[in-house]
Amino acid sequence: MREIRYTLLADGSSDRALLPILTWLLQTHLPTYATQAQWADLRRLNQAMKKTPARRIQTSLDLYPCDLLFIHRDAEKESRQKRVEEIYQALEQVKDFVSVPVTCVIPVRMTEAWLLFHEVAIRRAASNPNGRTLLEVPVLKSLEEIPDPKQLLYGLLRQASELSSRRLKKFRESERVHRIAELIDDFSPLRQLNAFTALEQELKTVIEEQRWL
Repeated sequence: MREIRYTLLADGSSDRALLPILTWLLQTHLPTYATQAQWADLRRLNQAMKKTPARRIQTSLDLYPCDLLFIHRDAEKESRQKRVEEIYQALEQVKDFVSVPVTCVIPVRMTEAWLLFHEVAIRRAASNPNGRTLLEVPVLKSLEEIPDPKQLLYGLLRQASELSSRRLKKFRESERVHRIAELIDDFSPLRQLNAFTALEQELKTVIEEQRWL
């Protein structure tokens, strides 16, 4: 079996939750390939190696060589196009160093918005899969309109846990978010979202240009 190795360069450590989503996309469009995922962990490096977006790209490729580089930026209050331009401006500065194709990953607002649609995974990640507390999981089409998806997801995890106030003090929502992503085996419902559709289309274009099929 052929193999494709990809690296995710993300805004922050919590965005490692994108890895299962990206792996699912690659396995969907390249079913005959084995997929190796790696997150570019730059946290312990000195500031000189990661102080600019261009430097972060170069360092990521140096430490985590790959066949495909995903660069993540949360859109937050900016448009997707604005974030894409920022990424390609950074790439231009290190163009002589970048020899692999790049795909932009730009959720509207933030990564957590793409994990809000799966109630079963949220309950399982909260270690209470049979809980009966009503969870007001948002309608999928509305996910890109939620002002703060991270706080909403954290709140749902706390509710789903049904833990007492005392035990909730030791409840680490950020760790549970990664678990949600790992528990979802089908991200196709996200195709209702413009940001996810843009990501998938860009990836399909890269696959065609690289003739990986």
